Amino acid sequence: DETEFRNFIVWLEDQKIRHYKIEDRGNLRNIHSDDWPKSFEKYMKDVNCPFKIQERQETVDWLLGLAVRLEYGDNADKYKDSTPDGAKNTDNAAKNVEPLINLDVNNPDFKAGVMALANLLQIQRHDDYLVMLKERLTQEAIAKASQSKEGLPVALEKHILGFDTGDALLNEAAQILRLLHIEELRELQTKINEAIVAVQAIIADPKTDHRLGKVGR
Repeated sequence: DETEFRNFIVWLEDQKIRHYKIEDRGNLRNIHSDDWPKSFEKYMKDVNCPFKIQERQETVDWLLGLAVRLEYGDNADKYKDSTPDGAKNTDNAAKNVEPLINLDVNNPDFKAGVMALANLLQIQRHDDYLVMLKERLTQEAIAKASQSKEGLPVALEKHILGFDTGDALLNEAAQILRLLHIEELRELQTKINEAIVAVQAIIADPKTDHRLGKVGR
């Protein structure tokens, strides 16, 4: 529902995110205005949301994640010692060794992070963010990634990433992922070109015999 959606955005800004000063929230609060979509688009840019206004589900997840982070930041002392009921009896040492064991893949922040990373790395997106991860973690994909390939060394500092994560190691990892993705796209383009040549050889009229270097029937 459009009205509920707009009210939800206003509530998040008023109660949790509070990016604007109170006196600057007028346009966003005017949910019945025809210009509200423009105000919302400006708001998304101001809070550095990586999604477009048409991507509502992703936007909602991302804004909720932002609100949770800010809520925690405002009450860090209250939440830092909190432990989920189901995790109170777990072995802390084991958790430290396996930090991903208790990862909640349904967490809106996690989902928004996956989608944002896909956008930043220009990886083809899927409606189900878990499908994107599975496609990258199939046995075939892992086996392919494990194959050693000879190539020339790459100077990462000469490749512009186009964004900054704020962490040098993450920036380097993102550069590597983007270069690997570009390599996959080039391999796909090569296969497409080979397929086009093969089809043209079959349907060409007059027939072309590449082996003889001549055109004719």
